[in-house]
Amino acid sequence: MVRSLIVLPDDSAEPVLDLMHGARRSLRIKMFALSDPRMLRALISAQSRGVKIRIMLNPARRSGEIQNTGSRSVLRAAGIDVLDSNPAFEVTHEKSMVCDDQVALIGSANWEPENFEKTRDYGIVTRDAAEVGEIVDCFEADWSRRPFEPRKSSTLIWSPGVGRAQIAQFIDGAKHSLYVQNERYQDAIIVERLVRAKLRGVKVHVMARPSHSLRAEKLVEGVGDLRILRDVGIEIRKIHGLRLHAKAFLADRSRAIVGSINLAPGSFDKRRELAIRVKDGGIVKRLSAVVRDDWKNSRPLDLSDRGLELDLKKHAQEDSLERVGFLTADPQADGGE
Repeated sequence: MVRSLIVLPDDSAEPVLDLMHGARRSLRIKMFALSDPRMLRALISAQSRGVKIRIMLNPARRSGEIQNTGSRSVLRAAGIDVLDSNPAFEVTHEKSMVCDDQVALIGSANWEPENFEKTRDYGIVTRDAAEVGEIVDCFEADWSRRPFEPRKSSTLIWSPGVGRAQIAQFIDGAKHSLYVQNERYQDAIIVERLVRAKLRGVKVHVMARPSHSLRAEKLVEGVGDLRILRDVGIEIRKIHGLRLHAKAFLADRSRAIVGSINLAPGSFDKRRELAIRVKDGGIVKRLSAVVRDDWKNSRPLDLSDRGLELDLKKHAQEDSLERVGFLTADPQADGGE
């Protein structure tokens, strides 16, 4: 099997731990956030049996909040080589691992307990030599602070670069159905492509996170773009019982994109991100079952002014209400959807 799918939280941390336990020579890891004790123990165990480990951790969130300090100290104390991610990028949001130069993991999940237990996330495990080699090439470039050029005709999608164009092209190719799971929808080009897909007859299903999950300064943009999608007839839903953290597309039940890329300008233009395009029958079949089940068990996202107010107040974010003052022209302002 060249590629396989990990579904979280269904599959738990075990598939990732199995990859680490199976490493014999080397591990290269690039991670936005790492704090899960099981991951730390597995890395320290691998180090003790002679595996050469190099890890790049994102040093700070976009807000400036310092992160990964505790895990960085624990790993370095065990003799593991840890480096801050490439400062050429505002943030390194990529979540990847390469084991023994033979198998790679590409996904949306941070290595934190909640990602393995409470969030909808996905990962693709690939043994394709070209894909693994390209991820290694990017790791080495970022480790040594050198420029990186993706391979031509690659199945991988990198940012910064042509990631936006590649995802737009993927959406443009949808003929019958399109499922999208993403935290936020703030990129004008991607929103435009989703609108066009709907207008040419594609059945578009959009799952997003509620308004309270958006930063206050991004609330107007995030809600406004979702309302554009709603106004052309695209139903917007929120996942039930889980926190949505996935960044996934499924088109025509025949091809998919899975990775770390949020649908926002910063993710396309300023962050190191990685996703992969897949058409493997087994992966697409399982992903289709999961996203369709998520959709059936989801709830409509109330984008009316009243709905936003209730959501923000429920999560103690009343100070964000002034950010949505311009939204009072919403025709659904006086009622839910």
